[in-house]
Amino acid sequence: MLELLNNPISTCSQKVRLTLHEKGLAFTDTKIDFRKKEHLTAEYLALNPDGVVPTLLHDGQPVLDSSVIMEYLDEVFPDIPLSPPTPLGRAKMRKWLRFIEEVPTAAIRIPSFNKVFIRHRRDLSEAELAADTETRTLRRTFYAEMGREGFSDARLDESIQRLRETVERMDRTLAEAEWLCGDHLTLAEFCVVPTIDRMRDLRLAAVWEGRENFERWWQAVQARPAFAQTYTPGSRVSDIYEDLKEPA
Repeated sequence: MLELLNNPISTCSQKVRLTLHEKGLAFTDTKIDFRKKEHLTAEYLALNPDGVVPTLLHDGQPVLDSSVIMEYLDEVFPDIPLSPPTPLGRAKMRKWLRFIEEVPTAAIRIPSFNKVFIRHRRDLSEAELAADTETRTLRRTFYAEMGREGFSDARLDESIQRLRETVERMDRTLAEAEWLCGDHLTLAEFCVVPTIDRMRDLRLAAVWEGRENFERWWQAVQARPAFAQTYTPGSRVSDIYEDLKEPA
């Protein structure tokens, strides 16, 4: 039995949901409410001391960290493989996974919080702000830097540049192959897709304008049934916050 404790708008949760759907795995979709801080309760922290989503429960046993969960699922349920068949191919895929985790996954948090989530901290008192920051376990330093007003323009500019560099690297790779790791879709795709979708949701799609290889790949990813199964209504920040919706 698989149960995914996750939040619909969490990009890390989306990585795992994409993987589950692509592999055709049935799972219990247990939603964790960020506004109620359900990911910071004693009950949840007993499962995941990092206080982040998602957490996978497989027959009641927790598996943590979104990329680890993706690889775990591909190892335990190999019928629809999402990893290359050779050791060298898997090494190349894991290099992509590490790059995606270190560069675009970290970078997209800055515009996401500046444009969306900072609004929930602006009206807090100093004591409330300090208490909110202190509860953040793994993300405590991040929240302390963000404060009440968000990240600096310099930090925002740097994050956009890192996202641009990611798209450029992908575009160069995709000039030589259909997918990031060759002729077959892999976990590398699903690791980066939520970042790209969030960029589009934050109106940052101009970053890949004119990148034909990237745009071809993006269209192919969106055509996967797993994409539609993952991005149901309520899965994007623009579904929740009216000011982020595209003008009619």
